[in-house]
Amino acid sequence: MLLGKKLGKDIPDLELDVYSGGKMEKVKLSKYKGKWVVLFFYPLDFTFVCPTEIRGFAAREQEFSKHNAVILGASTDSVFSHKNWVERDMPEVKFPIVGDTNHALAHAFDIMKQDQGITYRGTFIIDPEGVVRYEVVSDLTVGRSVEETLRVVQALQTGDFCPMEWKPGQKTLGK
Repeated sequence: MLLGKKLGKDIPDLELDVYSGGKMEKVKLSKYKGKWVVLFFYPLDFTFVCPTEIRGFAAREQEFSKHNAVILGASTDSVFSHKNWVERDMPEVKFPIVGDTNHALAHAFDIMKQDQGITYRGTFIIDPEGVVRYEVVSDLTVGRSVEETLRVVQALQTGDFCPMEWKPGQKTLGK
Protein backbone atom coordinates (compact mmCIF):
# COMPACT_ATOMS: atom_id res chain seq x y z
CA MET A 1 0.00 0.00 0.00
CA LEU A 2 1.35 3.41 -1.00
CA LEU A 3 -0.56 5.89 1.09
CA GLY A 4 -0.97 9.37 -0.28
CA LYS A 5 -0.95 8.24 -3.89
CA LYS A 6 -4.49 9.56 -4.48
CA LEU A 7 -3.69 13.18 -3.57
CA GLY A 8 -4.13 15.47 -6.54
CA LYS A 9 -5.64 12.70 -8.64
CA ASP A 10 -9.09 12.45 -10.18
CA ILE A 11 -11.38 9.90 -8.59
CA PRO A 12 -12.65 7.03 -10.72
CA ASP A 13 -16.30 7.20 -11.73
CA LEU A 14 -17.31 3.89 -10.20
CA GLU A 15 -20.89 2.70 -9.92
CA LEU A 16 -21.57 1.95 -6.27
CA ASP A 17 -24.20 0.07 -4.30
CA VAL A 18 -25.40 2.42 -1.56
CA TYR A 19 -27.89 2.38 1.27
CA SER A 20 -29.36 5.79 2.00
CA GLY A 21 -32.53 7.11 3.52
CA GLY A 22 -34.22 3.72 3.74
CA LYS A 23 -33.46 2.55 0.22
CA MET A 24 -30.77 0.72 -1.70
CA GLU A 25 -29.65 2.03 -5.07
CA LYS A 26 -26.76 2.24 -7.52
CA VAL A 27 -24.97 5.57 -7.67
CA LYS A 28 -22.01 6.77 -9.75
CA LEU A 29 -19.41 8.91 -8.03
CA SER A 30 -19.96 11.55 -10.73
CA LYS A 31 -23.34 12.22 -9.10
CA TYR A 32 -21.45 14.31 -6.55
CA LYS A 33 -19.58 16.47 -9.10
CA GLY A 34 -19.94 20.12 -8.10
CA LYS A 35 -19.88 19.30 -4.37
CA TRP A 36 -17.15 18.62 -1.89
CA VAL A 37 -17.23 14.95 -0.91
CA VAL A 38 -16.08 13.55 2.41
CA LEU A 39 -15.56 9.86 1.68
CA PHE A 40 -14.78 7.90 4.80
CA PHE A 41 -13.98 4.20 4.97
CA TYR A 42 -14.57 2.19 8.11
CA PRO A 43 -13.78 -1.48 8.79
CA LEU A 44 -17.11 -3.18 9.59
CA ASP A 45 -20.72 -2.72 10.58
CA PHE A 46 -21.79 -3.80 14.08
CA THR A 47 -18.43 -3.01 15.69
CA PHE A 48 -17.23 -0.79 18.53
CA VAL A 49 -15.50 2.29 17.14
CA CYS A 50 -17.35 2.57 13.82
CA PRO A 51 -20.75 3.62 15.19
CA THR A 52 -19.13 6.46 17.14
CA GLU A 53 -17.73 7.85 13.91
CA ILE A 54 -20.88 7.30 11.86
CA ARG A 55 -23.04 8.95 14.51
CA GLY A 56 -20.52 11.80 14.68
CA PHE A 57 -20.80 12.42 10.94
CA ALA A 58 -24.60 12.17 11.13
CA ALA A 59 -24.70 14.75 13.94
CA ARG A 60 -22.66 17.22 11.86
CA GLU A 61 -24.15 16.44 8.43
CA GLN A 62 -26.00 19.78 8.27
CA GLU A 63 -22.77 21.68 8.96
CA PHE A 64 -21.05 19.87 6.10
CA SER A 65 -24.05 20.64 3.90
CA LYS A 66 -23.71 24.37 4.66
CA HIS A 67 -20.26 24.12 3.10
CA ASN A 68 -21.47 22.38 -0.07
CA ALA A 69 -20.10 19.08 1.22
CA VAL A 70 -21.71 15.65 1.21
CA ILE A 71 -20.75 12.73 3.40
CA LEU A 72 -20.30 9.27 1.91
CA GLY A 73 -19.45 6.33 4.19
CA ALA A 74 -18.04 3.04 2.91
CA SER A 75 -17.16 -0.41 4.15
CA THR A 76 -16.82 -3.86 2.64
CA ASP A 77 -20.14 -4.89 4.21
CA SER A 78 -23.20 -5.25 1.99
CA VAL A 79 -25.94 -2.66 1.64
CA PHE A 80 -28.20 -5.22 3.35
CA SER A 81 -25.92 -5.17 6.39
CA HIS A 82 -25.87 -1.34 6.32
CA LYS A 83 -29.67 -1.26 6.14
CA ASN A 84 -30.08 -3.61 9.10
CA TRP A 85 -27.50 -1.79 11.19
CA VAL A 86 -28.80 1.72 10.50
CA GLU A 87 -32.45 0.77 11.00
CA ARG A 88 -31.70 -1.11 14.20
CA ASP A 89 -29.09 1.08 15.86
CA MET A 90 -28.62 4.40 14.06
CA PRO A 91 -31.81 5.79 12.52
CA GLU A 92 -30.29 9.29 12.61
CA VAL A 93 -27.89 8.33 9.81
CA LYS A 94 -29.22 9.68 6.51
CA PHE A 95 -26.09 9.97 4.35
CA PRO A 96 -25.27 7.23 1.81
CA ILE A 97 -23.18 4.26 2.89
CA VAL A 98 -21.45 2.25 0.19
CA GLY A 99 -21.65 -1.53 0.27
CA ASP A 100 -18.25 -2.24 -1.29
CA THR A 101 -18.51 -6.03 -1.30
CA ASN A 102 -16.42 -6.36 -4.47
CA HIS A 103 -13.79 -4.03 -2.93
CA ALA A 104 -13.63 -1.92 -6.11
CA LEU A 105 -13.85 1.37 -4.21
CA ALA A 106 -11.43 0.23 -1.51
CA HIS A 107 -8.90 -0.84 -4.15
CA ALA A 108 -9.38 2.40 -6.09
CA PHE A 109 -8.43 4.31 -2.94
CA ASP A 110 -5.80 1.74 -1.90
CA ILE A 111 -7.30 1.39 1.57
CA MET A 112 -7.69 -2.40 1.91
CA LYS A 113 -6.32 -4.30 4.87
CA GLN A 114 -5.72 -7.30 2.65
CA ASP A 115 -5.15 -9.92 5.33
CA GLN A 116 -8.63 -9.31 6.79
CA GLY A 117 -10.67 -8.32 3.73
CA ILE A 118 -11.70 -5.01 5.33
CA THR A 119 -10.57 -1.41 5.03
CA TYR A 120 -8.44 0.74 7.26
CA ARG A 121 -10.06 3.90 8.61
CA GLY A 122 -9.52 6.37 5.82
CA THR A 123 -10.87 9.83 5.13
CA PHE A 124 -10.66 11.42 1.69
CA ILE A 125 -11.84 14.92 0.86
CA ILE A 126 -12.63 15.34 -2.82
CA ASP A 127 -13.14 18.77 -4.38
CA PRO A 128 -16.07 19.71 -6.65
CA GLU A 129 -13.99 18.83 -9.73
CA GLY A 130 -13.47 15.26 -8.49
CA VAL A 131 -9.86 15.65 -7.33
CA VAL A 132 -8.64 14.19 -4.03
CA ARG A 133 -7.38 17.08 -1.91
CA TYR A 134 -6.91 15.40 1.49
CA GLU A 135 -6.20 11.91 2.71
CA VAL A 136 -5.67 10.50 6.18
CA VAL A 137 -5.54 6.83 7.12
CA SER A 138 -5.35 5.28 10.55
CA ASP A 139 -5.27 1.89 12.18
CA LEU A 140 -8.47 0.07 13.06
CA THR A 141 -8.41 0.95 16.76
CA VAL A 142 -8.48 4.75 16.58
CA GLY A 143 -11.54 6.75 15.52
CA ARG A 144 -11.22 9.90 13.46
CA SER A 145 -12.21 13.45 14.36
CA VAL A 146 -15.32 14.68 12.56
CA GLU A 147 -14.57 18.20 13.78
CA GLU A 148 -11.11 18.08 12.17
CA THR A 149 -12.59 16.76 8.93
CA LEU A 150 -15.02 19.70 8.80
CA ARG A 151 -12.19 22.13 9.60
CA VAL A 152 -10.12 20.73 6.72
CA VAL A 153 -13.05 21.07 4.29
CA GLN A 154 -13.37 24.72 5.34
CA ALA A 155 -9.62 25.29 5.05
CA LEU A 156 -9.48 23.77 1.58
CA GLN A 157 -12.36 25.98 0.51
CA THR A 158 -10.36 29.13 1.31
CA GLY A 159 -8.08 28.32 -1.62
CA ASP A 160 -5.17 29.59 0.44
CA PHE A 161 -2.48 28.38 2.80
CA CYS A 162 -3.88 27.81 6.29
CA PRO A 163 -1.60 27.63 9.33
CA MET A 164 -1.66 25.03 12.06
CA GLU A 165 -4.89 25.06 14.07
CA TRP A 166 -6.50 27.49 11.58
CA LYS A 167 -10.21 27.96 12.19
CA PRO A 168 -12.86 29.62 10.02
CA GLY A 169 -12.81 33.39 10.44
CA GLN A 170 -9.08 33.49 11.11
CA LYS A 171 -6.58 34.92 8.65
CA THR A 172 -4.95 32.63 6.15
CA LEU A 173 -1.29 33.01 5.26
CA GLY A 174 -1.72 34.62 1.87
CA LYS A 175 -4.94 36.59 1.58
